[in-house]
Amino acid sequence: MAAAGNHSDVEHVFRFFRVHKDGTIHRTHPSFDKIPAADDLTTGVRSKDVTISTDPPVSARIFLPKSADDPTRKLPLLFYVHGGGFCMQSAFSTTYHNYVSTISSSADVIAVSVEYGLFPTRPIPACYEDSWAAVQWVATHANGTGPDQWLNDHADFNRVFIGGDSAGGNITHTLVSRVGSVGLPGVKVVGAILSHPYFGGTDDDKMWLYINKENEGLQDRRLKPAAEDLRRLGCEKVMVFVAEKDHLNGVGRSYVEELKKSGWKGTVEMKENKGKDHCFHLRETKDEQALALLQTVCSFMNS
Repeated sequence: MAAAGNHSDVEHVFRFFRVHKDGTIHRTHPSFDKIPAADDLTTGVRSKDVTISTDPPVSARIFLPKSADDPTRKLPLLFYVHGGGFCMQSAFSTTYHNYVSTISSSADVIAVSVEYGLFPTRPIPACYEDSWAAVQWVATHANGTGPDQWLNDHADFNRVFIGGDSAGGNITHTLVSRVGSVGLPGVKVVGAILSHPYFGGTDDDKMWLYINKENEGLQDRRLKPAAEDLRRLGCEKVMVFVAEKDHLNGVGRSYVEELKKSGWKGTVEMKENKGKDHCFHLRETKDEQALALLQTVCSFMNS
């Protein structure tokens, strides 16, 4: 991706980047750092990185809580999909490493945080296909003979959860819908967690359509979930978080209402954080509402 240079011929301006007529793309949001996997001496959570595929390049960071020291105990598994507008952030950034590690420690779950392809290097549908490939990779451990020993030894594949925030919430929906459509042998997906999810109905739709050149317009079912996809969600329960001041508040609420009307047989719950903006819990980690949100996530997976 080229630098902005002295271009004055801006062709498109989106929330996270602008496009110049000569094809250069300039990010308008700060870059993020990546940190290596490491053991947390305070919480006892261990982490490591795994390669899922080299072509296309898909990887993940796995988090193993201290409770895994008990060899007789099987733990729920959380498959996590980070946000970032389909064009930034990482499972390996400080923000997401710390957040998923905290969930792993607080909820006593194994967590697999996927590193998927981003625009402009790998436009949509890479994010969806990479995440699905990673979910399938996780499922290969269900019989105890997969490539990663942590998952073989410690994961309870009858208690799997899929979750994500913002763009990751959107991807989470597509994954759970796909599980309901084609199945995931050996795995029971109990629930889905969508935090401040992005769906169609905001000005950001223009950006999504630009990133995805092979789209079906504003009715694309990844942008506007179809009733049949909602009806066959492959899980028993869904938790949706929205924030009062978030520009995605409305589409999150609409998702819940459409899910209720779809004929899906599971249970859905929505929680709203008053006075808060988009993904506040990732920045304001010690905030009272952020801590309550975390506790709700943990209870959702352990109830």
